[in-house]
Amino acid sequence: MFERSAAPADTVWRPRVTVATVVAAEGRFLLVEENIRGELVLNQPAGHLERNESLLDAARRETLEETGWTVELTDFIGAYQWNTPDGSAEYLRFTFAARPVLHDTQRPLDEGIVRALWLTREEAAAQSERHRNPMVLGNIDDWLRGKRHPLAIVQSYLCAHP
Repeated sequence: MFERSAAPADTVWRPRVTVATVVAAEGRFLLVEENIRGELVLNQPAGHLERNESLLDAARRETLEETGWTVELTDFIGAYQWNTPDGSAEYLRFTFAARPVLHDTQRPLDEGIVRALWLTREEAAAQSERHRNPMVLGNIDDWLRGKRHPLAIVQSYLCAHP
């Protein structure tokens, strides 16, 4: 078979793996306003992949936790790499398209989330200085350009671990 040499743990790149969801309805996009270190920023419903969780499940979970919306994932938009300007963190983001299904107005939102809101592309672009990262508008624009792939291209081979 193949022989694999083990790389020292400190030399292996370990990005922060996240998911995001572009939820569109009636010309508007579902965004969240969140408090990050005392600054109110805009982002898609997004968050970190949890251990033993599929990317698809993570996208649905994060959208529900941050907005109160249950969504149906429709497509995979793409995988995006981004690092913070100060180099303190590197991200690998998997972005999905979804349609809204049901809104639970009584559901408490994740800590730090101020509110969920629906903005047009123009309204979101007008507030670009408040975007958490450049992927916010980039993901909307990719969705508008029709960048969508079947969900089946995202595979999970997870093993149950105690």
